[in-house]
Amino acid sequence: MMSVCSSTLDIRPGVPNFAASKIQGMKTKTLRQDKVNVITLGCSKNLVDSENIITQLRGNDYDVVHDSNDEDANIVIVNTCGFIDLAKEESVNTILEYAEVKKQGGIEKLYVTGCLSQRYKDDLEQEIPEVDAYFGTLELPGLLAKLNADYKHELIGERVTTTPQHYAYLKISEGCNRTCSFCAIPLMRGKHVSKPIEQLVKEAENLARLGVKELMLIAQELTYYGLDIYKKRELPRLLHALADVDGIEWIRLHYAYPSKFPAEIFDAMAERREVCNYLDIPLQHANNAVLHRMRRQITREETVELVRLAREKVPNLTLRTTLLVGFPGETEEEFQDLCDFVEEMRFDRLGVFQYSHEENTIAYDLEDDVPAEIKEARAARIMEIQQEISDAKNQEKVGQVLRVLFDRKEGGFFVGRTEGDSPEVDNEVLVKAEDHYVRVGDFAQVKITEATDYDLFGTLVD
Repeated sequence: MMSVCSSTLDIRPGVPNFAASKIQGMKTKTLRQDKVNVITLGCSKNLVDSENIITQLRGNDYDVVHDSNDEDANIVIVNTCGFIDLAKEESVNTILEYAEVKKQGGIEKLYVTGCLSQRYKDDLEQEIPEVDAYFGTLELPGLLAKLNADYKHELIGERVTTTPQHYAYLKISEGCNRTCSFCAIPLMRGKHVSKPIEQLVKEAENLARLGVKELMLIAQELTYYGLDIYKKRELPRLLHALADVDGIEWIRLHYAYPSKFPAEIFDAMAERREVCNYLDIPLQHANNAVLHRMRRQITREETVELVRLAREKVPNLTLRTTLLVGFPGETEEEFQDLCDFVEEMRFDRLGVFQYSHEENTIAYDLEDDVPAEIKEARAARIMEIQQEISDAKNQEKVGQVLRVLFDRKEGGFFVGRTEGDSPEVDNEVLVKAEDHYVRVGDFAQVKITEATDYDLFGTLVD
């Protein structure tokens, strides 16, 4: 099978624990109405795809649940991720688990879709034949047809959300035209295709009517938006159009490529209060030699200038970045250059990936010569540096009053986020439930009284 299976996975190690727990409640085929359980793996873009699947199936009168342990579901759809080895491993294991559940009579039908299926369909069909059908990332109509469901064009722009009611992801384009040497996403998602502004505004309006207050704009590459259909970069125009939608109070930008970055985005942030002063801009590295091998089309000097311009245009901007360590040939000196860069730039938010050697990428022709333990140690070192930076920045917020959107109640605290924090990946603000009450999904003013590395604590301000 594919390398992830042959090199890192035992394809048939026996019944996994998950499957065993499912088999206890195994059932026989009945004449009752079908119930579908959609399982989502991977990133927020996959989550949006799953939400579209759920929307279409419910539009066909199917009973559908998401990521459920409900044993009443007799059909399972696994939406897979194929990004890096760990993600591929999780996807393969999940398919195997449900294949075993099906074998034991716990479910009747098993379908697989998403990135892993797009990339390795032939191999998967051979290795896991218990799956009834495999579908790629752009084969939703085919998946629906398999379930005797119609693809309802009238539902385009409408979407059932699986996130908390007050926020949702808005995918503004599909695919990517970049040629980064380490990345397999174009193999799974194809070329860049932008959605028209009118369609995105309609979708935002529908989401707002459902109670959504925060939109997180996602794509493989945000800044490329519009080049295919409008012949120029039109993300700033889209931002203004979305900011005009009644009910939308925060618009957050994720995954903006740094090369040829349209500076007009900063103007939109400054002009529209609805556009969060938040930018997720994955830089990957800072050493020029590594950037060249990665084919990132930008230099360290240009990156520093972009960060400087961003902070000049939007003084209270929260900058998030993602880095990649252990790329083929990365020397200690090149890695140290990256460490120095992180210390110099003092990013507000930062994450690290370890390089994964992906077949059919340009970098696959290079020797994966950085040992796994070195990759892990380098990732840990970067996060140590960032932890100190994050702690210092959080301590500066003690005594400040911040606007917070509350996501949930957990462990005696109401938990929320500032304008500078995206769900699941960034810092949180905690308010004691025994001292204060705030409704989930509402904004509130919070005075920060205490800070740790990655969390803030505070009290409500009337």
